[in-house]
Amino acid sequence: FHYFHLMPWPYLPADFDEKFDSTWVTLPNSIYDPIKGHQLYNRYIDEIERADKLGWDSVIVNEHHQNAYGTMPSPNIMAAVLTQRVKRAKIGIVGNALPLHDDPLRVAEEIAMLDVVSGGRIISGFVRGTGMEYFSYNVNPTISRERMDEAHDLIIQAWTRPGPFTFEGEHYNYRYVNIWPRPIQQPHPPIWLPGTASTETIDFAAGHKYPYMTVFMPMDQRKRAYEMYRRLAEEKYGYEAKPEQLAFCVPCIVAENDDIAMKEGEKYVMWLFNRGLKVRPEFFVPPGYMSVRSLKGMLESGTFRDKASFKQLVDTGVIIVGSVDTVIEKLAYLTDVLHAGLLVTGGHVGEIPDYLVLKNQTMMAEEVMPHFREKPVKTEPKPVEIQTV
Repeated sequence: FHYFHLMPWPYLPADFDEKFDSTWVTLPNSIYDPIKGHQLYNRYIDEIERADKLGWDSVIVNEHHQNAYGTMPSPNIMAAVLTQRVKRAKIGIVGNALPLHDDPLRVAEEIAMLDVVSGGRIISGFVRGTGMEYFSYNVNPTISRERMDEAHDLIIQAWTRPGPFTFEGEHYNYRYVNIWPRPIQQPHPPIWLPGTASTETIDFAAGHKYPYMTVFMPMDQRKRAYEMYRRLAEEKYGYEAKPEQLAFCVPCIVAENDDIAMKEGEKYVMWLFNRGLKVRPEFFVPPGYMSVRSLKGMLESGTFRDKASFKQLVDTGVIIVGSVDTVIEKLAYLTDVLHAGLLVTGGHVGEIPDYLVLKNQTMMAEEVMPHFREKPVKTEPKPVEIQTV
């Protein structure tokens, strides 16, 4: 189990829905209050530390820019903070948006440094970033996948090849690649690739045997994405994909019964989808950001349909809400039917108060997660044979 935190900015103005058409790129930063931001960061770090103490296997942060949906423009800085607060769990950065970086060697150095500081506990995710980020960073989206692939190759070589060596690419060139420090984990920290069912990303993940993590998708879309991964692994790359190569990220709200969970969930989860993910269409898919094949698949999947209701989000499996038994049943579908082995959950959504986060974390850790843990093998004690002289 892996605990994912977006660190949202929940204090949007009362007239946000009428006055603003996007939570990304153009939302005035005058809305951000640094004093409240200080309080929020410390609250969020406390929640992540608590997840570590309650038994999650890793805690996960990510990168987004110029928005209220997730206030971590530098996930590596947040990961550095967490190395001092999270004592047991792995620390996942899922991930660094490689095409946005003009100096990906810096990413290789920072991840290596974090791995050393944490004692070899870093998970390194790589992403292209959302379409919105290309407006925020003024990066040409038509070459984003080229930059992603080349930056990936540079970072892997920096971690694994003896330095110094020269790297010459189409987008990045270095006379000397010779990172200090080198990561503890060999040959390199684990790499995850999250995505929303882009054909190219799934192919890339399967080709490198990286775990592929689906994010905020209906269950039928997740199923198709996992089937594509397994098919590519077998038919194109010649191996059988394992459950630990398939991850899913889904907000989970668990409560004393289904009615309470639905009531609590609807009040706070809808902030994520109605406000946090309120994006102008031209920001979401800039020209050239997606291939024709992937865009066609997204259109056919219904990604651009009208906003879903809370009930629709629950019924289609975009979110998981319910009693302990209900949540176990729905998670079991992902593990037993879809054979996804990496369960990425999170209990902080939108404006949810800390006492509900605590309740959700505790019930997940004490009543849901044990159901999926490997149970110790029980062995009958062998009779002791007493020998007499």
